Amino acid sequence: MDKSAKIDAVSRLAALFDDGVFTQIDSYAKGAKGDTEVVAGFGCINDVQCYAFAQNSDVNGGAITVAQCTKIKKVYSLAKKTGCPVIGIYDSNGVMLTEGFEVLNAYGEIVKAATEISGVIPQISIINGACLGTSTLMANMSDVVVAVNDSDFYVTAPSDVTVEQTAYQGAVDIVADSFDTAVNEVKKLVALLPQNNLQGVGFSAECNQPSVVANDSSSLQDIIASITDDDISVELKKDYAENVITALSCIQGCTTGIVAFKGEALCPACCYKAEGFIKLCDAFNIPIITIANADGLKKNNEAQMLVALTKLTSAYATATCPKISLITSQSVGSAYITLAGKGANADFTLAWENAVASPLDVEGAVAFLFNERLANGEDRELLEAEYKNTIGSVYSAAACGAVDDVFTPEETRAKICEYLGIIINKRETTIPRKHSVK
Repeated sequence: MDKSAKIDAVSRLAALFDDGVFTQIDSYAKGAKGDTEVVAGFGCINDVQCYAFAQNSDVNGGAITVAQCTKIKKVYSLAKKTGCPVIGIYDSNGVMLTEGFEVLNAYGEIVKAATEISGVIPQISIINGACLGTSTLMANMSDVVVAVNDSDFYVTAPSDVTVEQTAYQGAVDIVADSFDTAVNEVKKLVALLPQNNLQGVGFSAECNQPSVVANDSSSLQDIIASITDDDISVELKKDYAENVITALSCIQGCTTGIVAFKGEALCPACCYKAEGFIKLCDAFNIPIITIANADGLKKNNEAQMLVALTKLTSAYATATCPKISLITSQSVGSAYITLAGKGANADFTLAWENAVASPLDVEGAVAFLFNERLANGEDRELLEAEYKNTIGSVYSAAACGAVDDVFTPEETRAKICEYLGIIINKRETTIPRKHSVK
């Protein structure tokens, strides 16, 4: 990283807060050496009250000391009391080893403080410089990790792993070209996420209507654009498991999570990606719209596929936020049960009129159901078309209550808004427990 281009910690916080105005927290606190390696503050980001801290690599390389831990812990304590989001800007070479186990214990207290508010208050990390060793653990415990692409972000040093590689493996949510770009992404996230888990989401007729109308030949991106407001959107983990898109957007002015599958077979990586995003949305009661197009499951690596699918199914089934699934092409086999099945706790399952919902893929279903007709020489393509129009038709699924509504692509936005309006104030009480096991 170009050290000459670095910005001091106070300036980083000023760039984050509205008009550069914020109140410093414990501004006179000093460490054993008469200095401290972090600046903390409180102010507004997009008119939302937030806490933030920025490690100061100009002081002892931003090393984590007892004094730094004490200041950051105070930020988390205040956030817990007031229900305000926390943004951390990381630039540190790791723990101050000369402080021994005392600093390790202090660091453990920060980790505990962060876990206590996980799912209660949004936490966002910006990696802008070095974030190594134990610092990576703290940064990665946040809900969203934004990393400047020339930063160092790895657990075991030394390492040649780049931010791009880390993002490709799913540990970074957003890669930014510069610190300013990272700040802009964080500001959008703060605008989209509720201030805390008790704040409701809005729903209004006044919003920026989409400029795209879906049709039979629409791409997945166009389908998403046709549903969401033509306003603000942030895609998370864009470079990881590219056969599913996870993004925070708005529908009728209401923050909504979009989980859009591209119609390929589900793989372990896309299951993990969707699972994590669903948990984020559910924690803050953000409605989820799932475009549930999937051609069954990947056949190789059975054990990992089973574990990943179980986690995804559990995340969907246990999520109590509003959930709508939309089938635009086909949803077959176990993928249908997980992504679109009402038995897996979808509030509404919707479908385009020419879509296919099937317990087996079309080819396998035809081979099983029409075996004798195939043996008698009937054309496979004609039999597949017959299956799609009869047993595999979404109208057949709707007839037995598995699909709630069937409509043309052009009606998608109106139908999504209609059904979202029905369940926007959903409140679901679950059986008392600490948490699910899988």
